[in-house]
Amino acid sequence: MTLELPARFERDWDRSVADAPLRFAVIGLGGFARNTALPCIEESDYCETTAVVSGSAEKASEVAREFDAEHALTYEEYGDGVGSEDYDAVYIVTPNALHLPHVETAAADLEKAVLCEKPLEADADRAARLVEVCEDAGVPLMTAYRMQAARSIRWIRRKVADGLIGNPVQVHGEFSFHVLEHGGPDQWRLDPDLAGGVVLMDIGVYPINTARYVLDADPVAVRGTTDNSHPAFEGVDEHVAVHLEFPDAVTASCTASFNSAGASRFAITGTEGRIVVESVFGVDDACHLTIDVDGSHLEGTVAAPHEVTEEFDYFATAVLTEMELAPDGRHGLTDVQIAEGVYESAEEGTRVEL
Repeated sequence: MTLELPARFERDWDRSVADAPLRFAVIGLGGFARNTALPCIEESDYCETTAVVSGSAEKASEVAREFDAEHALTYEEYGDGVGSEDYDAVYIVTPNALHLPHVETAAADLEKAVLCEKPLEADADRAARLVEVCEDAGVPLMTAYRMQAARSIRWIRRKVADGLIGNPVQVHGEFSFHVLEHGGPDQWRLDPDLAGGVVLMDIGVYPINTARYVLDADPVAVRGTTDNSHPAFEGVDEHVAVHLEFPDAVTASCTASFNSAGASRFAITGTEGRIVVESVFGVDDACHLTIDVDGSHLEGTVAAPHEVTEEFDYFATAVLTEMELAPDGRHGLTDVQIAEGVYESAEEGTRVEL
């Protein structure tokens, strides 16, 4: 078999967008919003930021100046609808347990399209309520899984579906880094009341969701273990290991750690071959692919734009052209339910059916 990587991964969803740009209010102005999301909106083809919202009026004004946003709002002003005539959609990037009230404002009160960061909420009941609010209001809701917008992952999903590696058998995904080097011990991601969990909810969902996406299937059962040893992680998950059972005897092993050497890797093995992606989950990393099929070997790094920019353009295209939107809220809810199954399994030491 002759294997070949394209010179560049192309968008597989692009279409003409006559009514661009889609105007965003960005809700929550932490490090990810300021360092990644807002610059990616600036770089996008179909989006612009017209409002920024924070608990601090001073921060909102500072960020509005930095990104030339028309409105700098507090959460109270956002809740009152100030400036809402100047944006079409909201991007929710607050701590997980604060997603629901902001989505309620956007959907039920303001009737705006919603792009909400993963995980959708801190627990499954709140995530389900969030989805229902958007469905009841009839507004689009997308869960912000940037890996599903990454051109490399979308290409791999198509190749797996086309049978390049035969029938899928096993998936392995790992994501880890030293989180205390990125914000210290008092950051909200280490507070289970705000996050719903710690390493699983923040980065463990990346390999889990990417496995679901590439396989185009949902797990039927899960086993999980969590551990902690560093004092900063007392009572919460510092490390997590997850074993997912999919239909047709396919399995996925996913690990994540907030206190170990950096790892960012995704591999899928089938009856006829294997695909491995290195540096896959980090937002600033180049993505390196290795493919082995029927004795043929191919590897290389393929150019592709930032997946967060792709995510915003995909969302804008879907909203402005009524294209089918994925991953939707129900898809995001499933991951929160899987996470709860992992924690239940870790606590009880049992296999949990989903």
